[in-house]
Amino acid sequence: MLPIIPAARPIKLAIVGCGRIAQRHLEAARHHAQAVELVALCDDDPTALDQAMAATGAAGFSDLKTLLDHTDADLVALCTPSGLHPTQTIQCAQAGRHVMTEKPMATHWRDGKRMVEACDAANVRLFVVKQNRHNPTLQLLRRTVRKGRFGRIYLVQVNVFWSRPQDYYDSAPWRGTWEFDGGALMNQASHYVDLLDWLIGPVQSVQAMTATLGRRIEVEDTAVMNLEWRAKALGTMSVTMLTYPKNLEGSITILGETGTVRLSGVAVNRFEHWEFAAPDPDDAEVEAANYQTSSVYGQGHLPYYENVLRTLHGEAHAETDGREGLRSLELLIAAYLSARDGRKVSLPLEY
Repeated sequence: MLPIIPAARPIKLAIVGCGRIAQRHLEAARHHAQAVELVALCDDDPTALDQAMAATGAAGFSDLKTLLDHTDADLVALCTPSGLHPTQTIQCAQAGRHVMTEKPMATHWRDGKRMVEACDAANVRLFVVKQNRHNPTLQLLRRTVRKGRFGRIYLVQVNVFWSRPQDYYDSAPWRGTWEFDGGALMNQASHYVDLLDWLIGPVQSVQAMTATLGRRIEVEDTAVMNLEWRAKALGTMSVTMLTYPKNLEGSITILGETGTVRLSGVAVNRFEHWEFAAPDPDDAEVEAANYQTSSVYGQGHLPYYENVLRTLHGEAHAETDGREGLRSLELLIAAYLSARDGRKVSLPLEY
C-alpha cells in the first residue's frame, strides 16, 4: 500500500529548477494554497534561485541533496532539464519523497523504466505532468472519441508549427542537446505525441524522419512521422520549430466514418470544424470549450495539481503516473529509432 498523507494537513512541496516552467508550478501552489505548502526551492543558478525565493519566501538550496537532507517535503516537483529527471527522481525516491516530473519524463527508454522501478521500490508515487490533457478543448474531444461519435477513425493529422529562434537554444548550454533536452519531437511537441495515444489509442508502428535544418543544435528542429494505430487508423505528424516569424499552429484533425473535427489555434485551443452524423448534447459545448491563449503551456497545471493532491490524500487515482508517462516516451523513442535506422518501428519496443 502506498502511504496516504492525511487530508487535515497541506502537502509540503519542493520545486527543483526555477526556470520558465517552474512559474506554472508556483502558480498552481498559490492557487491551491489551502492544500499546498511550498517549503523549498532549488536551483544551481543563484540569480534564478534568489528571484524565486524573493517571490515566495520559501527556503532556497543550490543542490537537491541538501534540500532533501534539510527539508521534510512530501512531494518534489522536477522542473529541470529532461536529461536530469532520471537521476533526480531516483534520488528523491530513495529519500522517501513522492516525485512529480515535467515532460518528457526522460530522454532514454531505459531511464524512464528505471524511474518507475525506483519509485516502486521506495513505495512512493511518480507523477508525470501532462497538463494539456486538462485543456477544455481536449477534454471535449476525448469524450467525443470515447463516445464513439466518429465511428471508425480513418485518418489523423497533427501539426506543430512553432518557432524557437537560435537565441532560445543559446540561452542555456543544455538546450538542444541529446543528453539533457531532446529535439522538436522530444521537447516542444512532447504533449502532442502524448495525444496520439491518449486520444486515439495504442500505436502499432511508426515511420519517422528528422532533420536539423535551421538551428545550430545537436538535435532535430524539424520532424515528420507516419503512424498506424492498432485499430488500423492511419496518421501523420509534422513538427517544426522554424516557423516564421512566430508560433503558427498546434492542431489535430480527426476524420472518421461519421464525424470530422479539426482542433487548431496556436495550441489546440480552438475548434475550426465540428461535424457529426448524429447530434449530441456535447455539440452545444464547442464554443464554450474554445479559449484564448498566449502560451503553449495551456491551462492545465491547476487541475493537474488538484489530481496529484487528491491522489496523495487517498481521494483519487493518479491520472498520469510513471507508467502512463512511459506510454508517450515509448512512442518518442520509437520515432527516434525509426529516423536513425531508416525503418518502420513496431510497438511495444520490447516484450
